[in-house]
Amino acid sequence: MKKHKHTHIGAAVLFAFFGLLFFVLFLRFVQLQVTGVADGQVLAIKAEERYTKKRTIEAKRGTIFDRRGEVIAEDIPSYTVVAVLDKEMTTDPNDPKHVVDPEMTAKKLAPLLNMEVDEVERILKKDAKQVEFGPNGRGISQALKQKIEALHLPGITFMRDSKRFYPNGTFASYVIGYVQKSDSSDGREKGMMGIEQSLDRYLKEEDGYVTFKGDPKGWRLPHHTDEKIVSPKNGDDVYLTIDQKIQTFLEDAMNEVEKKYQPEKIIAIVANPKTGEILAMSTRPSFDPNKRNITNYLNDAIAYPYEPGSTMKIFTLAAAINEGVYNGNELYQSGSYAVGAHRIRDHNKVGWGMISFNEGVQRSSNVAFAILVREKLGEDRFLQYLHRFHFNQPTGIDLPGERIGNILYRYPVEKVTTGFGQGTSVTPIQQIQAATAIANGGKMMKPYVVDRIVDSETGKIIVKNKPEVVGTPITKETAEKVLDILETVVTSEKGTGRPYQIEGYRVAGKTGTAQIPDPDGGYLTGHQNYIFSFLGMAPRENPRLLMYVAVKQPKISYTETGAVPVSMIFNSVMKNSLQYLNIQPTLDQPKQKVQAKKGIVLESYVGQSTEQAVKALKEKGFSVTVIGTGKEIRAQMPEAGEELAISDRVLLQTDGEAIMPDMTGWSLRDVMKLADLLHLKPSFMGSGYVFSQNIRPGTSVKENDYIIVELAEPDQLQKRLQENKQPEQEEQGPMD
Repeated sequence: MKKHKHTHIGAAVLFAFFGLLFFVLFLRFVQLQVTGVADGQVLAIKAEERYTKKRTIEAKRGTIFDRRGEVIAEDIPSYTVVAVLDKEMTTDPNDPKHVVDPEMTAKKLAPLLNMEVDEVERILKKDAKQVEFGPNGRGISQALKQKIEALHLPGITFMRDSKRFYPNGTFASYVIGYVQKSDSSDGREKGMMGIEQSLDRYLKEEDGYVTFKGDPKGWRLPHHTDEKIVSPKNGDDVYLTIDQKIQTFLEDAMNEVEKKYQPEKIIAIVANPKTGEILAMSTRPSFDPNKRNITNYLNDAIAYPYEPGSTMKIFTLAAAINEGVYNGNELYQSGSYAVGAHRIRDHNKVGWGMISFNEGVQRSSNVAFAILVREKLGEDRFLQYLHRFHFNQPTGIDLPGERIGNILYRYPVEKVTTGFGQGTSVTPIQQIQAATAIANGGKMMKPYVVDRIVDSETGKIIVKNKPEVVGTPITKETAEKVLDILETVVTSEKGTGRPYQIEGYRVAGKTGTAQIPDPDGGYLTGHQNYIFSFLGMAPRENPRLLMYVAVKQPKISYTETGAVPVSMIFNSVMKNSLQYLNIQPTLDQPKQKVQAKKGIVLESYVGQSTEQAVKALKEKGFSVTVIGTGKEIRAQMPEAGEELAISDRVLLQTDGEAIMPDMTGWSLRDVMKLADLLHLKPSFMGSGYVFSQNIRPGTSVKENDYIIVELAEPDQLQKRLQENKQPEQEEQGPMD
């Protein structure tokens, strides 16, 4: 065949084109090999990123415990509900992996997520591969997850997560605080309010991760061992001084008062005056940190300064006694007292005539304290005591947001009114700190709520707080005299603190009825428009608990006093807490002292025969209970040498096995005797006399067993016994 004349030209052109293209590609290949850079990016790094996979290993935020190791806040597993809408995820029509029927799915899913059916259906019909359901579908519990799984809804799946959980709900909420997702890109939980905020640097966790070589789908490539693991760092654990049991007593009592009297505010603090440890602290309104239904973002116990009213008289009295200018038997004219152009009046407007200063304290006379400040102490010296009690500075409690009050001391009348709690403002925690000096022999203790911080992985203590004396504003002798007078405020027929008497325990304290400033000037008027309060400590002879309660503007009737809602909280919490702490009821109360002097000194019956000891005691008029079936007395309660009144109960423990007696009708004091004798751990419900016990009569008991009794008042005892009556049992406990 004859070749076309252009064939060689075309071949040459193609050869030249492909030769040039090959040369360019070769040069590019050489350039990439030499530089390792393409379009400004290092290829080795891009390859590493493409084939290196990273998986997060989740860490756990530190747990918050109470003083006895009970969990108050912890991380628990949670889940996020996800709906797969991508049809390509289904490979087998008989086993769909996506949402097939949005209407049916929405109808079944909506009630469990607490959402409207239309809203869920709208989400399921979105143009997306997968969707979530907002806040209602996040942080769900294992139990709810199982309920949703039981519906077998195609395309509904879950992503595992964790959430902060507060098992007690509304419980010291302003002390504990809460956590929420931060606005930062890492989405880490951040502490908000309370301990969660102030100790966030200790509680926060750091996630770990593992890296490995994988294919584009994320599967690990075989024969690759260059795996890197960074372990997660769990947060540190925090142990508080809060006692879950006492805090629960407080929350329950406050709930009852809030429901019945609907006050504007309630503030209460329970402390150990010997150490400054806060055992319970709560306010109303409060919130559940699981729900974050918050209406007030301040912890009123440490951040709400107000005019305290007559509880401030405690410290004025202490200052006067400490300076040696207080004579309780000295008389003064009550009713009114002139300070320049101003006139100070007692709360009843007319006074009680010529009375002693001791009676003035009992009746909470403003005039008595005006005289003490102006004529006895002097305003300048009194101001020094206000500073000694640290009313001019924060306590430094380890909680965020503490504020201080304001000492108004410009004009003569302000100096005088400060002495009885008007004009000058303080916070509840400042009063608690100052009162520790009264209950602790003159030593003022700094309040604190964090006992220790512990490494959750090693158990090593990182931070340990200890009791701290922050001042000695008064002497031990002064503190004792103040306690004596404050006890009469509760026991005297003329005392304003009579509603705060607690059966079996001596209480010392002072009431307060604080006026509330009117925004338009002056003070609010009306039966309810006060902050009613009580600052008390018990037992008087060695105060173990110090408690402040304030109730603002309760809806009380005209026949009720402000002491009613306050005492509902104080009496219930103080009594239950003293019993819970195994503090034996006081024997030497005023009435009991008189009776004891007419009583009989108890002899020792240890070593005598059971029959002989019982006979001798009954002849003297005592009630006798024998613990055990032995023939010889091994121990007795009360011990020898104590003075007892006729008909008092004596417990005799024999040798051999200890047997639980029938305690029906016993007083609380007798139960405490039994607990001491047998070394049991008692717990009480109610007040009055025993109608129920957890250990059956006739049952063998050992040291450290728990004995739980229920008590009823005398007028209710027979009714409760009848309700609690059981069929007669074969075994009967020993007779008294």
